[in-house]
Amino acid sequence: MITLKDVTLRRGAKVLLDSTSVILNPGEKVGLVGRNGAGKSSLFGLLNGTLHEDAGDFNIPAAWRMAQVAQDMPETSQSATDFVIEGDTALLAAQQEVAAAEASDDGERMAYAYMALHDAGAHDAQARSQALILGLGFKTTELCNPVNSFSGGWRMRLQLARALMCPSDLLLLDEPTNHLDLDALVWLEAWLKRYTGTLVVISHDREFLDAITDVTVHIDNHKLTRYGGNYSTFEDTRALQLELQQNAYAKQQDKIAHLQKFIARFKAKASKAKQAQSRVKALDRMDKLAPVLASADFTFEFKEPLNLPNPMLAMENACFGYPPPADAPAGTPPTVIVRGVNKSVMAGERIGILGANGRGKSTLVKTIARDLTPTSGVVTEGKGLRIGYFAQQELDVLRPQDNPLQHMVRMAREGLPAGQSGREQDLRTFLGTFNFSGDMVQQPVGTMSGGEKARLVLCMLVWQRPNLLLLDEPTNHLDLATREALAMALNEFEGTVMLVSHDRALLRSVCDEFWLVARGGVEPFDGDLDDYQQYLLDEARRAREELKASLKSPKHEPAPVAALRVSPEKLKSLKRDLGKLEQTILEVQARKHAAEARLTGSPSVQLLAELGKELQQIEETLNAHEDSWLQLSEEIEAASRA
Repeated sequence: MITLKDVTLRRGAKVLLDSTSVILNPGEKVGLVGRNGAGKSSLFGLLNGTLHEDAGDFNIPAAWRMAQVAQDMPETSQSATDFVIEGDTALLAAQQEVAAAEASDDGERMAYAYMALHDAGAHDAQARSQALILGLGFKTTELCNPVNSFSGGWRMRLQLARALMCPSDLLLLDEPTNHLDLDALVWLEAWLKRYTGTLVVISHDREFLDAITDVTVHIDNHKLTRYGGNYSTFEDTRALQLELQQNAYAKQQDKIAHLQKFIARFKAKASKAKQAQSRVKALDRMDKLAPVLASADFTFEFKEPLNLPNPMLAMENACFGYPPPADAPAGTPPTVIVRGVNKSVMAGERIGILGANGRGKSTLVKTIARDLTPTSGVVTEGKGLRIGYFAQQELDVLRPQDNPLQHMVRMAREGLPAGQSGREQDLRTFLGTFNFSGDMVQQPVGTMSGGEKARLVLCMLVWQRPNLLLLDEPTNHLDLATREALAMALNEFEGTVMLVSHDRALLRSVCDEFWLVARGGVEPFDGDLDDYQQYLLDEARRAREELKASLKSPKHEPAPVAALRVSPEKLKSLKRDLGKLEQTILEVQARKHAAEARLTGSPSVQLLAELGKELQQIEETLNAHEDSWLQLSEEIEAASRA
């Protein structure tokens, strides 16, 4: 188990934990919660050994293997599959030991090295890594793509897959859902529920925490408090505790006032001096209870739109996608992702946009936001439509060197909505309503946290006074309090909301209808989020079955036209070669079975080493022959179609 006993932890002069204790038992799934800056990530540093306690005792079993998501952005030309396989540290160590053993020519060492390689799961490492990659939303065509060909968010998904690939007794996850959409999030929940080690996770997604955790540790006022149950149970228990604490504090204050009144009244009277003195001592001995300090929760609201066109916009046989690259040959058609959309968006609607990764949710939103133009069809806007757009990459739009006030001044110069003032003092006051006050209005955005940047984007969005809000994953960097403030503000907003989010609590509280972007179109989704979650699981199961079927009976893209012009004699020759290759594969498989049979019983160390080396060579030969078989099969299939 993990134990902290009277632990004090500092970062510089700042005390994060002050003489606090907690125990985490093997196999528990722990949600670590607390306000931003309370010390959650620093506690992770203590758990992974990058930080050390300043006082007290911290113990973690020495034999425990630990895994966590690396925070650096990988820059490598390795394939996605190979990059994730390297996350299996046990397999990597076994491979290195095999290489060292072979170089040493020590038979006994080689025998043990080959056995360790087998125990580390070398035979199915590729399948395990690819299952993780596909589960996190990648396409089968991307499994062999170089890591540095992916964008930052996708590379962080690969880092997550790499951490899950690592055999571990303790898994540390810090905001693992930030770069995921809903389908990948549902898959991750299912994976973590099956995880048998101890899990400690930091997350601001309450439904994610509710789904996977059975213990909650709260960091507050430099103390760690353990609660049994998930996040919702913690909230209920803590609310009750705060109520009891407040009641106890109120009663104690009444008692203190009564004692002080008696002391003040009788301390000067000789006949009552002893009684007064005893009450002074009682007051001194009393353990003073602290009042419950109300949290300064963040709240904001959207101003009433100046007008509400109805419909807000209408789409007629619209197709959405991307124009051809600038260097593409003339006449290259655009890439179409979503086709034949016939939808209207009415005033006051609350629309949640659902769909698996890569199906076109963001493309749809970007087109409505005017960042893209429809590839065909018509999108008609209502008169006076004013769009407020929070893009997934909106934080990247902020200028790191500029401060919040400069961002607001620049936006004011670009165009003032009616009723808005561009005076610097008014802009400062407005920033203050989003907790940007004092020196913070002059702080460069590049030095701010992700949550502070997201809050600034929300501030700029509210100031624009939109009547249509397009929100594409707005909660990625928001803490729980700000997410709840956003949900409240959206519910009170009188305009129209279109929302893409993996935060199910936000979707449930805001949206009253859903659109599903799937199979190249947009359709109403008749169901709630529980129905959608089941839909995603069913789709994932169907995709896995299709992948298995395709591996058993490969169906590949047609060969180039030149390769299709094959004579009947050539086709017969290819089939003869295939038959010979199949016979060779059978012979190699027979050799493999014979070698494996010799491993049974009690072979000598020398024989173990020889058989281990032989099996490795057989496996490599078999893989090469199977690759050749696949290539020949493709050629024969393409030639037969021709």
